[in-house]
Amino acid sequence: MFTGSLVALVTPFDGSNRVDYGALKRLIDFHVDAGSNGLVIAGTTGESATLERGEHAELIDRACELAAGRLPIIAGTGSNSTAQTIRLSQEVAKSPIDGYLLVVPYYNKPMQEGMYRHFSAIADAVDKPVMLYNVPGRTSSDLLPETVARLSKNGNIFGIKEATGDMQRLAEIRALVDEDFRFYSGDDFTALEFMQQGGHGVVTVSGNVAPAAMAELCRLALAGEHEAAKALDDSLQDLNSALFVESNPIPVKWAVAQLGLMEPHIRLPLTDYSEQYHDQMRQAMARAGVTLKGQA
Repeated sequence: MFTGSLVALVTPFDGSNRVDYGALKRLIDFHVDAGSNGLVIAGTTGESATLERGEHAELIDRACELAAGRLPIIAGTGSNSTAQTIRLSQEVAKSPIDGYLLVVPYYNKPMQEGMYRHFSAIADAVDKPVMLYNVPGRTSSDLLPETVARLSKNGNIFGIKEATGDMQRLAEIRALVDEDFRFYSGDDFTALEFMQQGGHGVVTVSGNVAPAAMAELCRLALAGEHEAAKALDDSLQDLNSALFVESNPIPVKWAVAQLGLMEPHIRLPLTDYSEQYHDQMRQAMARAGVTLKGQA
């Protein structure tokens, strides 16, 4: 099953706001060469909220084609409609994906029973493993440990991306589920501590910009090499901060563009990365050991 640095990949667009598949190939090759342990396609960082259904499915299919089995592909197909999520998840099952990432339904604010039924219905309708995704800061709904425990009994739900950054939450869930259930941090700031306390990896935004460092951080953390992991994590914290001064994925798309891999185009209602933060990002990237386009 998935372990280590799973990068929540940005979706590159061209000047006409269409998906740029040439840039997508460069990004996937970049992550293969850097040692990323997997890619999440069309998640929050991939601007899933503004992808039309046809291009959403095509993006996932083309990503699988371009990855060509060199690293796992997890498809982000979650939405706030159970029926819509099932339809999209079944559609992308035609592609050789390795699993699904399903976010807690947003905006409608379901009760815990509603979330339980939502995820159960989707997991029962697909034949690839499902990772739950809890991010209350974006969805306004919190998938509680007791509900996660109920869902963990479904044989097709293997783990959760827990993005609260709360280590107590991790401990609470671990106490309620079987040992084979898996945990992934959704918070780059606390990912090291999360793995040290029993997590299996991270679904990372920072890994878009510093993939080799994030993969190595995960390797060190999971191997119990805490001192080396702490030193590497310290070098990445400025980058983590710079990537969230504005709404994700505004900063990360600008940062990846500085690597020469894509253009920084982003879809409304998100807007371009404010110039006042450019120097902060460049300095953070330098501290993380990232080489910008044009540098030796």
